[in-house]
Amino acid sequence: MKFQGTESYVATDDLTIAVNAAVTLERPLLVKGEPGTGKTELAKQVAQSLGLPMLEWNIKSTTKAQQGLYEYDAVSRLRDSQLGEARVHDVSNYIRKGKLWQAFEADSKVVLLIDEIDKADIEFPNDLLQELDKMEFHVYETGETIRARHRPVVIITSNNEKELPDAFLRRCFFHYIRFPDMDTMRKIVEVHHPGLKDALLTTALTQFYEIREQTGLKKKPSTSEVLDWLKLILAEDLSAEDLRRDGADALPKLHGALLKNEQDVHLFERLAFMARGQR
Repeated sequence: MKFQGTESYVATDDLTIAVNAAVTLERPLLVKGEPGTGKTELAKQVAQSLGLPMLEWNIKSTTKAQQGLYEYDAVSRLRDSQLGEARVHDVSNYIRKGKLWQAFEADSKVVLLIDEIDKADIEFPNDLLQELDKMEFHVYETGETIRARHRPVVIITSNNEKELPDAFLRRCFFHYIRFPDMDTMRKIVEVHHPGLKDALLTTALTQFYEIREQTGLKKKPSTSEVLDWLKLILAEDLSAEDLRRDGADALPKLHGALLKNEQDVHLFERLAFMARGQR
């Protein structure tokens, strides 16, 4: 069972090594990197490459670790008892299985994505330590212990919004997805926009990387954003010359796909103003 990337996902050598190491060690793969560098998509492509089903647990600021195991709906059970419902005598009718439970009881190995774990409370990772380590948990309401039939491939993503506990990190195989260099980005673009003219692609990517390297930028545009930008460029049938027309003296064409806050737009407007004043 080896991950080699897919036709729709360009995986660098160090990323494929990390995925396969985590699978071999049977440890969660913790993936960090800038937003938009393909962390979530990685899990989907790993599942596709290995021919495994995927379960996705999207973490929010209000998410609790217990929800990944199960939730007991005591309110519904109380209401049914007041109404004299027969189902009230079986507590299992009021237990909703979480994503970990679903992964543990699956008939075959699955890929379990725990997406953006750093959005949750700082105690969230620690609350999952035992379950991810031992691949089992206890259901107090029914007295049963749920054990994984097949140890899932666990992929955990983080945007580095907060530090994760050391005890949790020790149980993971870690990989940081570096932002793609120009050559890798060309390969990524070719997957999504095959046959793009070389002059247009070179001009667009040169502008894109110049924007990313601009001092004072609050939010650097990501891989997903350059793909959106190129899609718009193609839809507008712009040429390399159209992109070069304003040069460094103005905002890039269709800049709303790349610059996502007013501070960064104002930054490039100031640069354009200064460039005109020096002429």
